[in-house]
Amino acid sequence: MADLPALLLGPGRRRAATCAVVGNSGILLGSRRGAQIDAHDLVIRLNNARVAGFARDVGARTGISFVNSNILHHCAVRSAVTTPGCGCHPYGRAVPLAMYVCQPAHLLDALICNATATPESPFPLLVTDARLDALCARIAKYYSMRRFVAATGQPPSNWTRSHDESYFHYSSGLQAVVMALGACEEVSLFGFGKAPGAKHHYHTNQKKELDLHDYEAEYQFYRDLQERPEAVPFLDEAPGFKVPPVKLYW
Repeated sequence: MADLPALLLGPGRRRAATCAVVGNSGILLGSRRGAQIDAHDLVIRLNNARVAGFARDVGARTGISFVNSNILHHCAVRSAVTTPGCGCHPYGRAVPLAMYVCQPAHLLDALICNATATPESPFPLLVTDARLDALCARIAKYYSMRRFVAATGQPPSNWTRSHDESYFHYSSGLQAVVMALGACEEVSLFGFGKAPGAKHHYHTNQKKELDLHDYEAEYQFYRDLQERPEAVPFLDEAPGFKVPPVKLYW
């Protein structure tokens, strides 16, 4: 992932100047943030979310699509039934796709999709470093435990009574944000919140949140990144790393 800026922005580029990470929350509907999102050097979208018909609110440009491997698996299987190849690139085959692996078997989908790339029709597909995955897991669990203690007054050791640790997982959005912290000089977040009556995803009719994520805890992480980055744990373990300015646009 250290090569990400050079891959996206050209040789010699260590970081993008400005990045927009676009979440999929229904609060984006009617926001008219599209032009603001597209004005960033790099636009990162999640799980191949649809932009057609929503450009006024979510923008139209995409520099990288960040997905969990379930997304790649489903679209690879679906496209294999209809046409040869790997139909997992709604933003065009030249747009890189970064993927974190949910199940080891999904690495086969990555190999199959990478094999479809040609000089005339590239399909850059990056698998996240296991160290990035582990960092995101630590951050998600820390903020979930912190929220649990604040809400219940119970010790952190009781957190597992209300969370199945084998099932609990960070969201794709959280990992995309952490990735952007290392690839961008300034990071803007769009569509990472919720409101009464808003759909869970702007591009679907789903309203219920997934139980395996602690979204409220993740929102606290994003607020800390903006308001008090020095309080965010674990990020300072990388020598010389400094959290870039982060701005939330719910």
